[in-house]
Amino acid sequence: MASIDTLLRSLTSESNAGERLPKSNGVLDITEVFGSNVFSDKVMKERLPKDTYKALKKVMEQGAPLTLEVANVVANAMKDWAIEKGATHYTHWFQPLTGKTAEKHDSFISPTTDGSVVMEFSGKQLIQGEPDASSFPSGGLRATFEARGYTAWDCTSPAFLKTDAAGNVTLCIPTAFCSYTGETLDKKTPLLRSMEAVSKQAIRVLRALGNRTSNRVVSTVGPEQEYFLIDKKHFDQRIDLVTSGRTLFGAPAPKGQELEDQYFGAIKDRISAFMKDLDTELWKMGVSAKTKHNEVAPAQYEMAPIFSTTNIAADHNQLVMETMQKVALRHDLVCLLHEKPFAGVNGSGKHNNWSLATDDGANLLEPGKTPHDNEQFLLFLAALITAVDRHADKLRAGAANPGNDLRLGANEAPPAIVSVFLGEELTDIVESLGKGKKASSKGQNFLNIGVDTLPSLPKDNTDRNRTSPFAFTGNKFEFRMVASSASISGPNTILNTIVAEALDEVATRLEKAKDINKEAAAIVKDAIVQHGRVIFNGNNYSEDWLKEAKKRGIPNIRSTVDALAAMNSPEAIKLFEKYKVLSKEELHSRYEVYLENYAKHINIEAQAAITMANLQYFPVVSRFSGCLAGTVSSLKAAGVSAAVQKEHLTKVQALLASAVGKLEALEAATQKAQALSEAHAKAVAFRDKVFTAQAALRADIDVLETLTPKDMWPVPTYVDMLFGF
Repeated sequence: MASIDTLLRSLTSESNAGERLPKSNGVLDITEVFGSNVFSDKVMKERLPKDTYKALKKVMEQGAPLTLEVANVVANAMKDWAIEKGATHYTHWFQPLTGKTAEKHDSFISPTTDGSVVMEFSGKQLIQGEPDASSFPSGGLRATFEARGYTAWDCTSPAFLKTDAAGNVTLCIPTAFCSYTGETLDKKTPLLRSMEAVSKQAIRVLRALGNRTSNRVVSTVGPEQEYFLIDKKHFDQRIDLVTSGRTLFGAPAPKGQELEDQYFGAIKDRISAFMKDLDTELWKMGVSAKTKHNEVAPAQYEMAPIFSTTNIAADHNQLVMETMQKVALRHDLVCLLHEKPFAGVNGSGKHNNWSLATDDGANLLEPGKTPHDNEQFLLFLAALITAVDRHADKLRAGAANPGNDLRLGANEAPPAIVSVFLGEELTDIVESLGKGKKASSKGQNFLNIGVDTLPSLPKDNTDRNRTSPFAFTGNKFEFRMVASSASISGPNTILNTIVAEALDEVATRLEKAKDINKEAAAIVKDAIVQHGRVIFNGNNYSEDWLKEAKKRGIPNIRSTVDALAAMNSPEAIKLFEKYKVLSKEELHSRYEVYLENYAKHINIEAQAAITMANLQYFPVVSRFSGCLAGTVSSLKAAGVSAAVQKEHLTKVQALLASAVGKLEALEAATQKAQALSEAHAKAVAFRDKVFTAQAALRADIDVLETLTPKDMWPVPTYVDMLFGF
């Protein structure tokens, strides 16, 4: 892996190209387009005085204080660059606890005494903004009358330009968001703190091992993004999709994903046109969109970027989701990011590929050719195994939301049990070390395909296990539980912090050791003996694993409501306060916010289901019943048997009567849940009563769909949405 500085430069290379895309011989010049809307390292070198550039880099890389003098020079250069590219406004772009991004736009204009204006942007304006803190979720940290909040510039994540459909260009400055009293109200601040924590402890380990060249360790992430695309005309007719993001009703299509012909299949022209525009928009903002392909379910796709440092990866993933939705609309499509928009086919996740890298270019999770002899790798691997086993419940909490409850464990995604996949060779090595035996590696193997004209392929030292929630994949760990619609900041904050704790313990033991090599071997052995239960290389979907996991004492947390409790426990408070990532008050505020969000989400689904039943399904089914009754009467009057029609009418009427009763039960359950005030009790009521009542109503409506003529059915069907391109 290249050094972090090199990585950042490669991710945000800059040209002077404006919105008119550079082309060579009529072909898009990607090297010119990439990063053209980013105030990148290259732009800063070109536009900042050398002393200012060096001072800013010292702030970014070493955490040196940012002086107002430096900020003023940077702000002026940033403003001039943005205006040259058409920007009229700037915004402090931040990530509140909604999981989305937020922005308040201010123009660069400043009035003069003669009635004209000049374009100004000061260092103070760059460093700090002041949005209303009371209007964002705070879990009690802020009251309505306590409105003041601050945004603070995150200079380690490059500023960039966004252009909307009207052609407005806005300078976006990535920032952290905190309250007037200093509590963090966003997702970025804890992430940055966790990055500092894991870096500090990783450096201690490296120093104990004799490394004197690395000065900083950063967590790096490459988040794969899964999503669905459907025709906008179908989306607009579905109240459930518009309001909740998923279909609350819908009979299965005759064909789903059972033929396995969608995955990696040829991309349809209309989808390819969307993907082309998406790549271009992301490339302009420095997002390294690398891979695109059809996913398993019909109308499902995936985009994967190149790795970057975790806070930049988190910023970029927010841009990816936002840009997907904007670009889709240009093509009369709608991008669905919900984890389970369609029942009966695979849902969407976000594979969080995580690793640790030094500032001088070493990947600390790279096993090398002889991993059994790689003391450094084995120590970091042992720390990961320890962290995951000890804090599996917190990792599960980091992947918790209402949509993911529908996805996890549904034979399409990892189960709710957090285990670690290492592969055969690494497992053999760690098991041998755990028994105090000498380990060995198998070395490089080659796969002979059996066709003379095809080359032998080098074999990786691990297979891939698509059922594992936390899998080692060569030189990184893939956390596959993350929800597709969620910010990756939360899961990575947790991951960084629990690894920091494990590395802290490793470093402490090494620093006290008289014989480093002997102590390193003992650390790895102890980790495997005490935490090796979390290693599982088999089929995570199997019933046998559910039983075995229970036997091993590994938690199986099935719902968001239960999972969130792990982040509000005394153990969690002690952990996150120790490493100065989140205070007790900040942790509790998030617990309250996410419980409340869960209840609100299920309430929205219930209201959408009630509306659709009353205004769409019941009137249509009643009308169809009337048509059937008329047919029965006409046939009887003509002396013709109406047995078939009468039987059909009886089925429809019975289901309609059942659905009406279930609708009444849903309305009653929703009212009772809404009346509760305590956050946990309310969330439990929505989970156990409202959600189940809505699912029961769906069962009848879905059968009625199969009995009602398509030209009468009031909403697009699964066939329309999944195959209607």
